Amino acid sequence: MSELKNDRFLRALLREPVDRTPVWMMRQAGRYLPEYKATRAQAGDFMSLCKNAELACEVTIQPLERFPLDAAILFSDILTIPDAMGLGLYFETGEGPRFKKVLRTEKDVADLPIANTEADLDYVLKAVSTIRRELNGRVPLIGFSGSPWTLATYMVEGGSSKDFRHVKAMMYDTPEVMHELLNKLALSVIDYLNAQIKAGAQAVQIFDTWGGSLSDVAYREFSLKY
Repeated sequence: MSELKNDRFLRALLREPVDRTPVWMMRQAGRYLPEYKATRAQAGDFMSLCKNAELACEVTIQPLERFPLDAAILFSDILTIPDAMGLGLYFETGEGPRFKKVLRTEKDVADLPIANTEADLDYVLKAVSTIRRELNGRVPLIGFSGSPWTLATYMVEGGSSKDFRHVKAMMYDTPEVMHELLNKLALSVIDYLNAQIKAGAQAVQIFDTWGGSLSDVAYREFSLKY
């Protein structure tokens, strides 16, 4: 950590003494900021912004110019992994992320490849290395991924959902299929996060969500386990 001008965040993660509690924001990309909107307009669309290492670096650093934050977080999206697995991610205006292909059957899951980060998510790794270079030790960089369960909900539903009807049906009616999907996703997430670390991420986070109507037992089996 010696090259860092501000290592407060990493020291806190290591449970070392810090002068104050470090701060970073979950929505740190600042998608409401005028400078972000200008950069996104320059990119053309959201995924083009994610896939342009220089522009992804720019929007990662923009919030640091406004606020005295203790870490930067990679600008990307949790659904890059399903996209790399062949589901065809796109964004519908007013509806959020959608997939051209959804997973509903045992065959759908059996045919699903494990994501190859080096081959199919190289643009994320380029963004990580570019951001690290431009930060120049200013603050550490956080990488991230969605959890296997969270990714699975999008892949089975085809996008965001209010009732998660399809993913609940798969979990309860064909749990073996859900476990196969979650295992493939866990392997993909492992590869993805290790590649981000290799590219320069100094900490990584897994974003996990769990519906309140689902039991603690199901959470331990289908989310926490993976």
